[in-house]
Amino acid sequence: MKSSEIDQAVAILKCGGLVAFPTETVYGLGADASSAGALRKLYAAKGRPAEHPVIVHLADVAQLPLWAREVTPIARKLARKFWPGPLTLVMLRAPGVSDAVTGGQDTIGLRVPAHPVAHALLEKFGGGIAAPSANRFGRVSATTAQHVRQEFGAAVDLVLDGGQSEVGIESTIVDATGARPVLLRPGGIAARAIEQAAGASLGAPQAEAPRVPGSLAAHYAPATPLQLLEDDLLLELAATLTRQGKRIAVLARSAQRPLLTGLTWIAAPRDPREYAHDLYSNLRELDAEECEVILVERPPQLPEWAAINDRLGRAATGSRRL
Repeated sequence: MKSSEIDQAVAILKCGGLVAFPTETVYGLGADASSAGALRKLYAAKGRPAEHPVIVHLADVAQLPLWAREVTPIARKLARKFWPGPLTLVMLRAPGVSDAVTGGQDTIGLRVPAHPVAHALLEKFGGGIAAPSANRFGRVSATTAQHVRQEFGAAVDLVLDGGQSEVGIESTIVDATGARPVLLRPGGIAARAIEQAAGASLGAPQAEAPRVPGSLAAHYAPATPLQLLEDDLLLELAATLTRQGKRIAVLARSAQRPLLTGLTWIAAPRDPREYAHDLYSNLRELDAEECEVILVERPPQLPEWAAINDRLGRAATGSRRL
């Protein structure tokens, strides 16, 4: 990435514009987190509800006091272990932090990303960048610069291309306001790793838990209806629908494609990290086929698949509402 591109991105942000940039999780749609006008533009571009908070990205932990009024021992332990990296910590917000960032809550989500382009941008910008995933609200997240351009076109002032995102799904979100960490969204860091670093077991979110990105029942959704099925039911339904003359898209964990006409088949990796890396690209590719339905083989119900199952479950719900 040329320094001139980073300079251009910083100038756009300081003028209240929008810059999409890569992180190790997914691409973010960035705006100056301290500018009310920039945040309004960000929310409008995404079609994001005003009460839905965004994550603020920072260059390093030294900036925490500008955004959080209290950094608990749990937050310090987790930041020390996982930052920079795919972990978002929810903390009590500092005085002066805009309601537009927090969705009107007394908490704020903060992250120090690990991608070198994101780091260079944040270092040069010098402040916090509010950066939800670079896609329309509720839709499939973007993991390449091309995904962002397809999604937004001229609505984004600049897209920084940093290649395909390494993790492929969003950050783990942990409520670190109390004495015990609470998992609010599974993501790129496993729950067990959080517990080991914190020296405490994860608590379950309560009804009054902070609202966080990606927590709605319907999210990450393709335009094509998506169904999650066990492998035998998937093959049976695919055969039935193709016999009816319907075009079907399938995301399976098997490379053995059935000899059926009208079938688009992607064999997803069997390793959970590789599956996550490819997930959104695969969903976008299948969505572009404009089939009647996307059938997804349900992944194993194991801890290492928790974030993937979370995304697919919300995608299935969300696709029924589009």
